[in-house]
Amino acid sequence: MALKPTIYKVDLQIVDLNRNVYPSVKLTLALHPSELPERMMVRLLAYALNYHEDLEFCKGLSAADEADLWQVAPTQEIMEWIEVGQVSPDRLRKAVSRAANIKLYATEASQKYGGNVFRKTLLGCQKLRFTDLSMRRLKYLFRGLIVR
Repeated sequence: MALKPTIYKVDLQIVDLNRNVYPSVKLTLALHPSELPERMMVRLLAYALNYHEDLEFCKGLSAADEADLWQVAPTQEIMEWIEVGQVSPDRLRKAVSRAANIKLYATEASQKYGGNVFRKTLLGCQKLRFTDLSMRRLKYLFRGLIVR
């Protein structure tokens, strides 16, 4: 019997002074059995940093043709394709061909195994923004979360 994901309910209050955005959002996140809790938290952080009313979580690990998060315009154009952690270069190439902008949030572990490959494969791609995240700092940040 396959393991089921663990479901988390999140009340997220975003304050983005640069974009003048202040939503309170209720989310449901699924932690896939093969996913580390830290990766799920990075997905939540990516959501908060890129908040838009059309931004949504996708199937992620269980769908090869979808991002971890994406923002789809009413015209069905993918405006933002957001990936977290270690992503195959083929998946990023697919994102480049389908989306207006691509963001990759990588931790030390994902950089160790694939960071240089991504940079070499997609060097010069104007659509791609690569963000390095320190897992040590993220664990410190996540430690302060309230779990009910």
